[in-house]
Amino acid sequence: MIYTVTLNPSLDYVVDVDDFELGRTNRAVSERLYAGGKGINVSFVLKNLGFESTALGFSAGFTGEEIKKQIQERGITENLITVLNGQSRINIKLRGQQETEINGMGPDIEKEHIQQLLKKLSVLSPGDYLILAGSVPMKINDTIYYDILKTLDKKGIKAVVDTTGDLLLNVLKYHPFLIKPNIHELSELFSTEIKTKEEVVQYGLKLQDMGAQNVIVSMAGDGAVFICENGEIYKSEAPKGVVKNSVGAGDSMVAGFLAGFCETKDFAKAFKMGICTGSASAFSEDLATKEQVRQVMDAHSFDF
Repeated sequence: MIYTVTLNPSLDYVVDVDDFELGRTNRAVSERLYAGGKGINVSFVLKNLGFESTALGFSAGFTGEEIKKQIQERGITENLITVLNGQSRINIKLRGQQETEINGMGPDIEKEHIQQLLKKLSVLSPGDYLILAGSVPMKINDTIYYDILKTLDKKGIKAVVDTTGDLLLNVLKYHPFLIKPNIHELSELFSTEIKTKEEVVQYGLKLQDMGAQNVIVSMAGDGAVFICENGEIYKSEAPKGVVKNSVGAGDSMVAGFLAGFCETKDFAKAFKMGICTGSASAFSEDLATKEQVRQVMDAHSFDF
């Protein structure tokens, strides 16, 4: 079974505006409102690829109800914990000549809510996959992912962690099955500027030495690098296409890799699936469908 955890889900309000100008009234030419958050995006893409998952996390207020509704409408099992104070955040993505984002704050999460989440996670069994993805609400300690994996340490689960900074570094002690920083996040982790695939390999291996089993580093238009637990290192160029939407591409890569690995238990095939799924989402206005992933897979050639 696959479980995704999104501690700070959102409603993403995406607005397209021609010739946006500050300080005046601008008219939208298109707008969309959809449930988001990294773990939820992973659940959405897994569903599109034919894999079931359970979405866990927190929701609050009328925005939280809309998030739950959209998850349910896609046929995904939803087990979000309702928080009575505040509301789930709204993230505004304003697209004109440039893209500007304003991310909301989210509700106050108390210790009792964390305990409820840990209780829900206690049902996980050996071999289950747990995806911990994204940022956390302001009041939550940056050891939260560490605390979750510490609680589940003897369960024999496979943890996938897609986050940044101390949230990521703190979990390495528990040897997550997969971590997926992008090149900018990798640079921040080691306080240095990383530019080339060779440098990505160098620092990715350090993350492996620190505890990660498998490391994927996404590099946007420059492709990605996969440092595998079996000692293999795979490098891929980015598939060719017109980027329409950067939101959710990294989450789609995680979902694609996981779907590919669950289906084949082959790391190279899983990496290919991750690359093509991430690109398919980037080339689309929405998260990738199975058909869109297949089209990218057919058009792109790998040298491994």
